[in-house]
Amino acid sequence: MSAPTVRFGQRQCVIRFGGVAVRASLRAVVVVAGLTASAAVLAVLAIGFGKYHVVPRDVLGVLAGVNTSFDRVVILEWRMPRMLMALLVGAAFGVSGAIFQALTRNPLGSPDIIGINAGAYTGALAIMATVGGGYYAVAGGALAGGLVTAVLVYALSYRNGIAGYRLIVVGIAVSAVLNSVNQWIVIKLDHHTAVTAAVWQQGSLSGMTWSQVVPMAICLVALAAALLALGPQLPVLQLGDDAAGALGVHPDRARLGYLVVGVGLVALACAAAGPIAFIALAAPQLARRLTASPGVALVPAAVMGAVLLLVCDVLAARMFGDNAIPVGPVTVSLGGSYLVYLLVTQARRR
Repeated sequence: MSAPTVRFGQRQCVIRFGGVAVRASLRAVVVVAGLTASAAVLAVLAIGFGKYHVVPRDVLGVLAGVNTSFDRVVILEWRMPRMLMALLVGAAFGVSGAIFQALTRNPLGSPDIIGINAGAYTGALAIMATVGGGYYAVAGGALAGGLVTAVLVYALSYRNGIAGYRLIVVGIAVSAVLNSVNQWIVIKLDHHTAVTAAVWQQGSLSGMTWSQVVPMAICLVALAAALLALGPQLPVLQLGDDAAGALGVHPDRARLGYLVVGVGLVALACAAAGPIAFIALAAPQLARRLTASPGVALVPAAVMGAVLLLVCDVLAARMFGDNAIPVGPVTVSLGGSYLVYLLVTQARRR
């Protein structure tokens, strides 16, 4: 198998691997490489933080297999799963946000705004109330709840096509109803399950183990393969249904495929760490501004989401000393400001 070749033009670069060629702007490649390097540096620092502090040199020694002291247990067994889960969950939220924002052609069309996160939480709560929990059961419930919510929002907002603002308004209304249902379910649960559900709702990466990281990574690879199978139809859909149909893309069929993949990503992320808010909203738009791309791109959104969630998790763990808090309140605090900025920008444009 031949090695991949990269050719750089004036402002474009083409990456060829066998018979597959990918074209990207040089700025986007530089931004993604910079974000990836930043994530790697931050990951090394993150797994060294804690009551038992490990300096970066010793962390690199553990990763290289040179350091076999007690640092190895702390890094590989206690802290590495949490760091990797932050990257995976952040990437999942980033890609799902990019998909929904591209489908709605609106920066406010993220899954936490239009109710997909609330629906996934409803499905997970239903499983907790009936079956009693378990990672795979909760993941299945979150997936079912997210899919049902997405279909409901899509059906209620469909009228001679999908309008971005109509879908967002319907999604906000459905999300409000689901939040009330979720609170009612929590009240009806027994004390232990209700506390677990309340903590899970905040969004937390504490207590992650390899038994959660491995299935999360496998499922993300499967969904990434599904995205590759859909091909480059998402940028075409952003041109509108008429233009997409003229270019040979079946809008409804392609939109349904991306909808299923987007909901699957949200459900996986919510099942693993809870309905963490605003990562799916902010990551695609921040990546778009850094890369100066005309539309929402999936790979920059994934890397940006991973970096954002890892930064927020480090802040949540170390901002108040030894009193760590869930990562959800940190993402809400930072993402809420960005949401206000988006609302003001959209109002000025209108």
